[in-house]
Amino acid sequence: MTDLQMGLIGLGGVAVVGVLAYNKWQEHKHRKVAEQLLGARQADVLLDEAGSAGGTVAAPAGSSGGDAGDAAATTAGHSSRARQERVEPLLRQPDDAAEAAAGSDGGWPGGSGEDAAPAGERRARIAAAPLCLLSPAIDYIAAIELAETVAAYRIRDAQRVVLARLGKPLHWIGFNDESHAWEPISEEGDVAYQHIRVGLQLVDRKGPLRDADLSVFHVAIQDLASELMGAVELPLREPALQVAAQLDEFCAGVDIQIGLNVVSQGQVFAGTKLRGLAESAGMVLDGDGRFVRLDEDGRLLYALLNQETQGFTGESIRSLTTHAITFLLDVPRVANGDRVLGQMVEQARRFADSLHGQLVDDNRRPVSESSIEPIRRQVVQYQLAMAHRQLPAGGPLAERLLS
Repeated sequence: MTDLQMGLIGLGGVAVVGVLAYNKWQEHKHRKVAEQLLGARQADVLLDEAGSAGGTVAAPAGSSGGDAGDAAATTAGHSSRARQERVEPLLRQPDDAAEAAAGSDGGWPGGSGEDAAPAGERRARIAAAPLCLLSPAIDYIAAIELAETVAAYRIRDAQRVVLARLGKPLHWIGFNDESHAWEPISEEGDVAYQHIRVGLQLVDRKGPLRDADLSVFHVAIQDLASELMGAVELPLREPALQVAAQLDEFCAGVDIQIGLNVVSQGQVFAGTKLRGLAESAGMVLDGDGRFVRLDEDGRLLYALLNQETQGFTGESIRSLTTHAITFLLDVPRVANGDRVLGQMVEQARRFADSLHGQLVDDNRRPVSESSIEPIRRQVVQYQLAMAHRQLPAGGPLAERLLS
């Protein structure tokens, strides 16, 4: 064996030893980071509410999935979710999902910086992530703790391609060390965060979270934490999937819309006339081809739609004519639904009188005061069921579930 061969063998051995030593050093470095981040973990409202110390997810307290749906079993209707029948409160097929969760402020008195608050107080603030941003009632929440702060755009960009494959919405929040408050993490933001929560929504209008999506989320979030030099804590999977199925069943039971129709009696309704009536009633034209009635905070109360295929637009309404219009109320998305129903009924009657039309239900039966009262009682029943499950109708989480 020549000296050259001996030298090459020696160099190869040194390279192998060097690689093994580097890997060992990296492993030790990551272990120290994980121990530093997780060793002194404080109680986390989002995670600990969702399960025991082992990270399990507990089902939201409240009524069982079928409570609200059984009450309307005698009425006819069909579901916007293709997989199962829904029930309607006499007039209209259901078309929405339920909303979740009492919120809290999410903010604390501001300080001049991290040094302005004692360490114990700051840890308490970090633990108290507001339920109006993420809630274990409707989210599977990953808690990520980084060794150092990382800019928002880097956090959102990590694992973007993989996370885009998920069939459910993702919601990101981070703890802002300057404002001492949790806030949504902007995709393009440059605010830096060290404490991050990522919520995978358990249910939407398409149904419950699938096991395949949860598997993708698990792997992607673990890779994200590793990429950003952090550690992640995830709830148990099986309880989360059970919660998703139960929540979806509940949503199906309260996923109700109520429609009132004004139909012509031979004549047609002119678009300009409809626009004048709608605007005098305080309704505005939205981007979806509807006139909508909003509350003082800009939230939708009810909508006015053209029953025919053409929607309302600023240009087409001058020449538009139709034989029927529909007033529509989304029960889970509106607070005080019985009161809003009364307002919608009154407005629909005014339109019927002004247009010389007739107010009817979906079966073309005339709507009377006696037929409205059972519907009003059903609205109250559905919304009480949502409140009992701590998913109040018209709250911020309802917007997420029904978007």
